Amino acid sequence: MSDPIAMSIDPNVDPYGSLGIIRNTDGSITRPQIPRPFSITIPENDSSVFMKDLVINPAKDMWARIIIPREVLDSEIKLPLVVYFHGGGFVMAANVDTPILQKFYATVAVEIPAIIVSVDYRYAPENRLPAAYDDCVESLHWIKNTSDELLKKYGDFSKCFLLGTSSGGNIAYHVGLRVAEVSECLKPLEIKGLILHHAFFGGKERTKSELRLVRDKILHLNVCNIMWELGLPIGSDRDHPYCNPVVEIRSNENTRLEDSGDWLR
Repeated sequence: MSDPIAMSIDPNVDPYGSLGIIRNTDGSITRPQIPRPFSITIPENDSSVFMKDLVINPAKDMWARIIIPREVLDSEIKLPLVVYFHGGGFVMAANVDTPILQKFYATVAVEIPAIIVSVDYRYAPENRLPAAYDDCVESLHWIKNTSDELLKKYGDFSKCFLLGTSSGGNIAYHVGLRVAEVSECLKPLEIKGLILHHAFFGGKERTKSELRLVRDKILHLNVCNIMWELGLPIGSDRDHPYCNPVVEIRSNENTRLEDSGDWLR
């Protein structure tokens, strides 16, 4: 029997081109080089925040951008920490320095107010999941042990939240599960909550939003398929717990889950 979803996918859409990457004949991909000049791109006329870049792990090319409201500088105020994981479907050439994120950082930092620590991590398929989870857990230990005076002086380590957009929301969820098991090892850093912003999850069974937006011009379903194909461990399907955590939750007889499928739809 033919798959009605597959029949609905526009064959003229190049999912790799939509992601700004090129698939090579050997299965690898080529993406534009991401410059790491460690220069700060602050939105024009935005003097509301101070930004600073720091290296987390040079061997993995991991770094972070710290964003703090200027009004708290030279004060005794301590602010909550919001550790941010950006999106990009685990594969796109997005990073901490992506221009569209700069205004987002400033708005979140000033409106809460809070210190934002935006973390860069490795990309798939060169580094498939759980590499991004590993990197972002490492970033929390880096924050815990930081020698950076800005974080130590103004950051309230007892109030830390993980925020992620799209695939970053997926990362925040899985990182949250990991660190919940070793919370004592992170102290004085204490994770108080997760903020999943349009989190990227899925499954073999299509969600309502996928069915509704199968030919969406912004994020075509075929593009989502490629993101999972490149991001998940080789040989995995979309019911892998990294993509569909409900499968794992349902398999745990000691876990009660009400309306478990609705939050993914």
